[in-house]
Amino acid sequence: MLECEIRSAKEKPVNKLYCIAFTHNNIPIEQIGIFHVDDAQYQNRFSKIKEHCNLQEFLFLSTCNRVEFLITTKQDVNLDFLTHFFTCFNPAFTEEEISFAVDKALLFVDDKAIKHLFEVASSIDSLVVGEREIITQVRNAYDKCNALNLTGDVVRLAIKQAIVTAKEVYTKTQVANKPVSIVSLAYRNLIESSIKSSARFIIVGAGQTNTLMAKFLKKHAFGTFAVFNRTLSNAEKLANELNGIAYPLAELANYTEGFDVLISCTGATENIVSAEIYKTLIGNEKNQKVIIDLSVPNDIAPEVKNNFNVKFIDIQFLQNLANKNLAERKKELHLCDRIIEEKTAEFKLIFKERQVELAMKHVPERVKEITENALQTVFAKDIETLDDEAKAVLSKILNYVEKKYISVPMKMAKEIMLN
Repeated sequence: MLECEIRSAKEKPVNKLYCIAFTHNNIPIEQIGIFHVDDAQYQNRFSKIKEHCNLQEFLFLSTCNRVEFLITTKQDVNLDFLTHFFTCFNPAFTEEEISFAVDKALLFVDDKAIKHLFEVASSIDSLVVGEREIITQVRNAYDKCNALNLTGDVVRLAIKQAIVTAKEVYTKTQVANKPVSIVSLAYRNLIESSIKSSARFIIVGAGQTNTLMAKFLKKHAFGTFAVFNRTLSNAEKLANELNGIAYPLAELANYTEGFDVLISCTGATENIVSAEIYKTLIGNEKNQKVIIDLSVPNDIAPEVKNNFNVKFIDIQFLQNLANKNLAERKKELHLCDRIIEEKTAEFKLIFKERQVELAMKHVPERVKEITENALQTVFAKDIETLDDEAKAVLSKILNYVEKKYISVPMKMAKEIMLN
């Protein structure tokens, strides 16, 4: 009989942690978009997938270059499961899209899933190694799914330890120290040029890149901005951010207020600032100008760089610097790996301790029931013979025994599990 019980216990399905991932490592970035989900659809779509796929827990992480699913289930995550999973995830998927998802998905199980999660949160697995934004994205993903009752104890512990791990990686290594984003490098080069707070800025283009640059510029007391853009409303929006003045791009050739810094990033396929326009912009000024051209192809004509007194910073220069800094960051990866290995091993202990706590969470109730039964039934007549002082002492003794009866076996169970 015991042998049968042991065999049955071994065959009982075990709840496992899985990570299903689509990143820049396994599919083109532009194809990751088919897995993105609007926040407004989270409740409806994810509650259904959790129910229909018999998941205990579900977490969805989506960034510009990755989509990942962190799930717990007692089922075997095989090809049939993945086919059903992606069919539930998006009923509008074609057979071709479902086949693509099943074929390309990276699958991590248990310890490997935990290690992968820690690498993601620490930006070791990021397209740009060392970018700290991912730790916030991981935390926000958990908060959203937890608020919808999609997560549970396992995912909670995993995310908590992932954030602890990421913070330690960023603190104890140099992996995030040297900037590698084009905008941050452009800004740093600008500040290193000793630009005065009274400097006059011309901003050409009001797209995402220049909007991000504006966030950096707002940190300083620069006060004079002229923003040019084809769509005036977009120029006005960016100008309002900078307390500047907006102009349509067509008026750039007639602008005669002068400038000290020119920042340009548009989607134009030909030069926006010719040598002739540049002569108009500088007028009779002879001092060196700083030009930051973040466009591909360049917005600024080559003649401006070659024939005028300028400090010219373009996308190629910044990209070379970014690659150099990225190489420096990657030198730190062996230190990051060591921390992640240690934190993965530490998580195993944390998880085991939590399993002991969950397994014994009903012990206090049972002890309380036994104590109440002893007082009110088994020894009720004996207790009636005691005076109030004796009853008070007995109550203190029983309370003390209750606490020790809970804490001692809990401690012993944890020691057994951990050893």
